[in-house]
Amino acid sequence: MENQPMDVTSDDKLWALLTYIFTPLVPIIIMLMEDKKNRPFLRAHNAQALVLGVISLVFAIFLSWTVILACVPFGIFIAQIYWGIQAYNGKYVEIPMITNFVKNQGWA
Repeated sequence: MENQPMDVTSDDKLWALLTYIFTPLVPIIIMLMEDKKNRPFLRAHNAQALVLGVISLVFAIFLSWTVILACVPFGIFIAQIYWGIQAYNGKYVEIPMITNFVKNQGWA
C-alpha cells in the first residue's frame, strides 16, 4: 500500500481515525453512508477496522474470564489508537494478517 494517497480529504482522515477508535460501530455506520463507503482511503481503513473490531469483541468475550487474559483486548485497543493516529496522518496501515485477509476478500 502507498504511504501518501492522492485524493484523501481531512474528512476521510477523521472518519478513518474514528473507525479504529469506535470499531465496529463506526465501520457499520460508514457502510451505510453512500458518500463515504466508496472512498478508496476510507474503504481500506473501514474494512480493516471492522474485521479488527469483530476479532476484538470475540477476544473480549472469550478471554475475559481471567484477569491476565483480559489484558489482551486492552492491548488491541491501544494498537487501534495507534493505527487510528496513523490513518489520521493520511497513511495506510498494515495490520498483521488482517490486511492480507481483507485484500484477499476484495473488501479493500
